[in-house]
Amino acid sequence: MLKEQFRESKANMNSAIQAVEHEFSTIRTGRASLAILDKVVVDAYGSQLPLKQVSTLSTPDARSIIIQPWDKNVAPAIEKAILAANLGLTPINDGKVIRISIPPLTEERRLEMVKIAKHMAEEGRVSIRNIRRHTKDEVKRMEKDHKISEDECYKALDKIQQITDDHIEKINQLLKAKEEEILEV
Repeated sequence: MLKEQFRESKANMNSAIQAVEHEFSTIRTGRASLAILDKVVVDAYGSQLPLKQVSTLSTPDARSIIIQPWDKNVAPAIEKAILAANLGLTPINDGKVIRISIPPLTEERRLEMVKIAKHMAEEGRVSIRNIRRHTKDEVKRMEKDHKISEDECYKALDKIQQITDDHIEKINQLLKAKEEEILEV
């Protein structure tokens, strides 16, 4: 019973860490990353489609992204969608491909990005703490229902805290790495 609770808690906490990693990938740094375009939705063929479904994306170097639409008629819609996404990027359409030059971030913008990353990390830590609280409540309920002894309950609570601390430390390490990446000139 307890092992199942621990396994479920670890799985949920790992999911929270993966969510933070995904959120971090959408933060713009000084380098070109295709992940910053993940949230761009293009109005094409009468529906809203992710950019990846209407074009090929590539990063030929650290400062640029090339978008090659599968259908040339969709290029203006792609440009419009990138501008509407408010990413601070300006697409340049040459008729065949759309180029995006990634400008270096100003110091002020870097600090703003670090704040955003810290906020995302804190949301991840809160999520992990909520999982811990739920698991602790389940363990206490098991003890109250006499399914486990008082000693088992205390050992389980200690183990839950250890699992929580390990996962929060992983988020802290991810945040530290992302901060370094953002502040890198």
